[in-house]
Amino acid sequence: MKKDLLLELRKQHTFYGILLYIAATIFVLYLSLPDSPDAVIWNSLFWVIQLFVCVNTVAKSFLQESSGLMLYYYSIASPTEFIIAKLLFNVVLMLLMSSLSLLLFFIFLNNPVEHVGAFYAIVLLGGTSISLTFTLMSAIAAKAQQNAALIAILGFPVILPQLLLLMRLSKAGLGEVFRSGAFLQLSGLILGLDVLVFVLAVILFPYLWKD
Repeated sequence: MKKDLLLELRKQHTFYGILLYIAATIFVLYLSLPDSPDAVIWNSLFWVIQLFVCVNTVAKSFLQESSGLMLYYYSIASPTEFIIAKLLFNVVLMLLMSSLSLLLFFIFLNNPVEHVGAFYAIVLLGGTSISLTFTLMSAIAAKAQQNAALIAILGFPVILPQLLLLMRLSKAGLGEVFRSGAFLQLSGLILGLDVLVFVLAVILFPYLWKD
């Protein structure tokens, strides 16, 4: 995690490029929409933007590692330590980007959220889910001759049910009536998927590591 943090600080143009991408995308939405979108459209646009932000932020984590660097990491760290560090770092980075996106959405596209606290918790949960999924997909794609297209091919069937659940769950924060039972049920389902992806990454990555 320290290594990835130092690399992000050293290559600040990449980090600021992602920030510019988020700000520019949301500003274009602001200019292209004549009026403030209703809550349903606002919610859908937000999660679509989060998907693209994650692809630009997290999916590159393994593709930017050369074979020589991977061989060096192989000699100093275990595969479990390596993949857990990557997962945690990408989760933290994605949570930062998700929080910034939500703030810019509130500024440019108004705030249709009735329960801001609950919605922000959903945003953090969703950012974690998307980040874990694309980190695992990036690890698999990196072992296939650095084929970035595999991230989209492998990630789409996995991320689609998560996005649908997140959109459905986030409606709880948008509505005036807050149903705690449905909120907890859907949150538990998403957390279960997160745990499943995390466990799969820890189990499968050592086999990729030896390749």
